[in-house]
Amino acid sequence: MLLTSGCAVLDSSSADARGPGASYEQAYADHEPLHVVGYPSTGSLLVMQELVWDIADGRTDELRKLATSDSSEAEARKTAENWIKGFGAGARGKVTGDFYDSGSERQVVVLYFHDSQQVKEFTVRLDGDAGKEDWRGLMKSTDFKDAVHAPGWAPKELGATGSRTNNNN
Repeated sequence: MLLTSGCAVLDSSSADARGPGASYEQAYADHEPLHVVGYPSTGSLLVMQELVWDIADGRTDELRKLATSDSSEAEARKTAENWIKGFGAGARGKVTGDFYDSGSERQVVVLYFHDSQQVKEFTVRLDGDAGKEDWRGLMKSTDFKDAVHAPGWAPKELGATGSRTNNNN
């Protein structure tokens, strides 16, 4: 992880987050890295980076694989389609993730899509069998308006005053 101007970016020396047969280094070279504010864990940072890249690339199948186990296949697919439709253009540019809470088991992340001026809250958490957990995203936004709705509790602009931790997890 590189630290620049108080922000962190995941660099290409990090573990392969794209899965078997995929090159994290190539994905990193092909995309703007996720800029980071707050305190992500390695896992929450990797899953958010992958989520942004999959949205940018329109990779519905790959994006839905990042869903938590309590999201049905239909919910995950529809949410992935909604996020790609709603945030695809913004995800291809500069994106900053503001990571709230400690990131030990669950983390709320507010993404700021700079080019499109969009803001979206995501929840990521450890998911899976004991000892085999991996970080995944909550994907239950089957309604398009809900899927692209900006959080009312987060600042509309990165670095603005008034942000607070969302304790409704």
